[in-house]
Amino acid sequence: MRNMFRKRPRVSSPGPRKNQWKDSRVGQEAEVKRIRTLAGWKPVVRWGGAMAAVGVMTWAVTVGVQQAGPFLRELLEIHTVTVDGLHRVDRQEILDLAGVKPGMPIHHVLTSAVEARLEAHPWIKEAVVARVPLHELRISVVERKPAVVVRAGGENFLGDKEGRVLARLAQTDDGSLPMVTGIDPKKLLRGDEAVRQAVAAAVELARLMGLAYEGRLHVNAADSENLVASVRGVQFHFGEDGLGDQWQRFQQVMPVVKMLNFDGAGDGANDVDLRYENRVVVRERG
Repeated sequence: MRNMFRKRPRVSSPGPRKNQWKDSRVGQEAEVKRIRTLAGWKPVVRWGGAMAAVGVMTWAVTVGVQQAGPFLRELLEIHTVTVDGLHRVDRQEILDLAGVKPGMPIHHVLTSAVEARLEAHPWIKEAVVARVPLHELRISVVERKPAVVVRAGGENFLGDKEGRVLARLAQTDDGSLPMVTGIDPKKLLRGDEAVRQAVAAAVELARLMGLAYEGRLHVNAADSENLVASVRGVQFHFGEDGLGDQWQRFQQVMPVVKMLNFDGAGDGANDVDLRYENRVVVRERG
């Protein structure tokens, strides 16, 4: 009974420990900081990996090119240079102008530049350069054809139908071509446009008159407004423009013009002036 009324010791109720929540918050902050730190390193790691991959690929390509270099050069080099269309110009001269030869890389050939160099040659009217798989470079040229002999400065030159000077007349050239005189040699050699047109006009006259008269035509082109074409002793005067029309006008009256004196035999007119519009003047030279 005595123990029943004995005072029991007070037992404190359990409660939160001091700093318990504070420690929990510190741990969470540390975890967040760690996660943020790892997240910040991820781009760096990715960038470093990418750079490493690029480096490995670059190294692999470099090694591959070095190993395959001789094979690629062999695959892309010129083995054959074909030149077509030559009659006057030497093949080696064409190759020297083109600057190409077997063994050089075919992809190094700039075809447009080669064509321009070739067409600068007096005899070459047109040039086409083409790469032919796998190892051939083909050069096709169209040469100019002599159509007239130009007498200037005591020398004879060959010209084509466009009035361009090709070369000095050689012993092997055709000396029976139409002859043009009255040309300034300096202007002729530097390609003066007016001189070129005068020579071209003489070629056209030779074509027109050659259909009606045999014999070598001689054209004095000293005056572009009075081209004097002589054939078999008869002179024809042409104006600067409309050569075809002027000659057609003469052909219309030719059947009734019976007094022309060719070769100077007998009496008759030997001078025909076609420079006047709608008129043909026939007279005898004194």
